[in-house]
Amino acid sequence: MTYRHGKPPTSQNNDKHMGEAAVTAWTFADVWEAIAAAQPDRPAQIQGPRVLTWADFDARADALAADLIAAGLGRQAKVAAFLFNGPEYLETYFAAFKGGFAPVNTNYRYGPEELVYLFDNADAEAIVFHAGFAEVLESVRPRLPKVKRWIAVAEPGHAAPDWAADYEAIVGKVPAQRPVKAPWGRSVDDLLLLYTGGTTGMPKGVMWRQDDLFNVIGAGGNAALGLLPCVSVEELIGRITAPDHLFPVSLVACPLMHGTGQFSAFIALNQGGAVATLPSRKFDAVELWNEAERLKATAIVLVGLAFSTPMLEALEANPGRWDLSNIRAMSSSGSMWSQENKRGLLSHVTNAIIYDSLGSSEAVGLGASASAPGMEAQTAAFMLGPNCAVFTEEGRRVEAGSGERGMVAVTGFLPAGYYKDPEKSAKTFREIEGQRWSVPGDWAEVNADGSLKLLGRGSVCINTGGEKVFPEEVEEALKTHPDVRDAVVVGVADPRFGERICAVVEPEGAAVPGLQELSDHVRSQLAGYKVPRELVLVETIGRAPNGKVDYKGVKDRALKALGQPV
Repeated sequence: MTYRHGKPPTSQNNDKHMGEAAVTAWTFADVWEAIAAAQPDRPAQIQGPRVLTWADFDARADALAADLIAAGLGRQAKVAAFLFNGPEYLETYFAAFKGGFAPVNTNYRYGPEELVYLFDNADAEAIVFHAGFAEVLESVRPRLPKVKRWIAVAEPGHAAPDWAADYEAIVGKVPAQRPVKAPWGRSVDDLLLLYTGGTTGMPKGVMWRQDDLFNVIGAGGNAALGLLPCVSVEELIGRITAPDHLFPVSLVACPLMHGTGQFSAFIALNQGGAVATLPSRKFDAVELWNEAERLKATAIVLVGLAFSTPMLEALEANPGRWDLSNIRAMSSSGSMWSQENKRGLLSHVTNAIIYDSLGSSEAVGLGASASAPGMEAQTAAFMLGPNCAVFTEEGRRVEAGSGERGMVAVTGFLPAGYYKDPEKSAKTFREIEGQRWSVPGDWAEVNADGSLKLLGRGSVCINTGGEKVFPEEVEEALKTHPDVRDAVVVGVADPRFGERICAVVEPEGAAVPGLQELSDHVRSQLAGYKVPRELVLVETIGRAPNGKVDYKGVKDRALKALGQPV
């Protein structure tokens, strides 16, 4: 984004007096309460037949916030959401914002040990969970003494256990005092913790101050739609109450537990819109298009090929079945998808623009590309964001067209660091050229036109004969082959070169591509040392719901298939 007064902040506190006019210091609860007061009867959340208005959203969050305060949670106590997609997810976050607590996302795929690590590391004092998770939680509850309040969302076949409060019983009790504010009030320094696993290591809690997060996701505006940031709550309310305001209906297909889904939902809410989530928990592309048509969705939020491939297949199998003329945007972040896939989608959803963002939980807005029908962006081609640069490991800027490699960095509104991890914080959040930058580890070259040639994450870089190979570069080349549905590249042991490249490939349909065929295909696009020397075919790559890959897990599968020690 572009800062409203001509320059980005240079300190962690992000001075709000840049230029002549002061900029509002934002808290999400204040904004959402104002929106609820201005348009109480408009939908805020939709899931299948469930429609919750802004008045419902506000009242239910008030009741939950009051319950957490009564349970003894103090200022900035951590409230974990261990939930599938649905209205309860964002209600839990709204309640945390109201009470001056810090919400924490939880990966619903985690097992017992991962959950213990996360909740302990985050110092969680309240956990809101779907009742279907009661069994796994019951097995670890004795190891989580910090938790003061367990709240279960009942679901078919799963009632709230006797050791947890029932969510609906709580949110149905609207408190006498509204809106709910804790004795300690609210602050722009109140945190949201976004735990991210990345590609290696234990999850890290990215600490976003509410004011920084509100600004970095557009401050009530939307750069993709040409809506400028707001400078006050009054301006934001004036905008959404204007007769010509287009209320977004954002269909978030990816999990709210990850940054892409979560932050995209916030953007829609900050514009007074509605967030729709799919009724089913297993992604179904036909269901997505059914819901998009039924709700007249204006935007769809997905994550790369893991979602867009079945979406395109459904459209190709059912030409003309759905009226998708209301869709103006399809957006993705955190996982690359191919030019061919974008072209296919846009041939069916002809009024839409595809926005592909390069970023991470700790670095929003590293780069972006936009694709319209007939003008599809190349795979992995991004333009640097206005507050971004590429630096060498020594902190020197990489010049456009130089062919030099460096790490992509962003400045401006940034997280405060990683929760309880100053060492990792210092490695990612660096002082360069007198400014604070987030450098999450994505390597790239800067083309002569200023665009990025994205190489991949340095933590999974393969060293073969002294040459560095970034897996994502080879993966994208492999995925342009017609017999490849998905691919991951890992390094396996080689007695001569240290490591050699192994392609782990999920074939397209009944295809059985061979190593020589795929190697020749990669060689036609990349240098010879980047060509796969081993091939392992798998039924599925097994990407996470956010499109990311467990590189260690895939590598272990490859090593077993090749008979190498894990």
